Amino acid sequence: MNSIPKPCQKEVEKYLNKWDSLENYVLQESSLDKLFFKTYPKNDDINDILIKCSSLNDFYSTNIFSIFSVAKHILKLNIDKRLKEGDATLVNDIAKVKINGKDKNFYSFATKYCSHHFPTIYPIYDYYVEKVLLYFRDKDHFLYFKKSDLKKYDLFKNILISFRNYYGLNEYNLKDIDRYLWQLGKDYFKKKY
Repeated sequence: MNSIPKPCQKEVEKYLNKWDSLENYVLQESSLDKLFFKTYPKNDDINDILIKCSSLNDFYSTNIFSIFSVAKHILKLNIDKRLKEGDATLVNDIAKVKINGKDKNFYSFATKYCSHHFPTIYPIYDYYVEKVLLYFRDKDHFLYFKKSDLKKYDLFKNILISFRNYYGLNEYNLKDIDRYLWQLGKDYFKKKY
C-alpha cells in the first residue's frame, strides 16, 4: 500500500471538492436530507421510520434484512429528545435489535440513522473510516485506542474529535471529517469481494 498523505487542510479540501463532484452521492445525500429534515423529521410514526430505514438501507447497502423489526425497535426507543440532545449512547441503543430471537448489532446503520438527523453531531462509522483511523493511530500515534473502541459510539466520536484536533483540522465539522475519511479510505483500503 502506498503511504497515505498526512491529514492537513489541503488534503481535506481536496476530498471535500471531490465529494462535491460525485453527482450520485451528492443527490443521494440531498434526497436523504429532504427525507430526514423536511418530510419525516420525527420518529414517532412507524410509517415515517420505515421509509427512512428503507432508504438508508438501500443507499448505503447496510444489509438489514428485516427493516420492519429495526423500525419498530426505533419507534419503541422514543428517540427524538435524545437525538436533539446529542446523546451518544443512543447509537448503540438503536444498533442492538432482537430479530427472530437473535441479537443483532446494526452499528454502522445506527450511526447513519442518527447522522442523517443531526449530521454535525453524529459522525458515521463505517469500514473505510475505521481503516483510516487505525492507520493513523499506528503511523502517527494521534491517540491510543483499541479497534473495539470504534464500536462504542461515545468513544468513536471522541476518537474522531482527537483526530481532528491532532491534525489541526478544527475548522471542519464532523460531517466534513467523515466525508474526508470515507473517501480517503475508499482510495487506500479497497474492499476485496
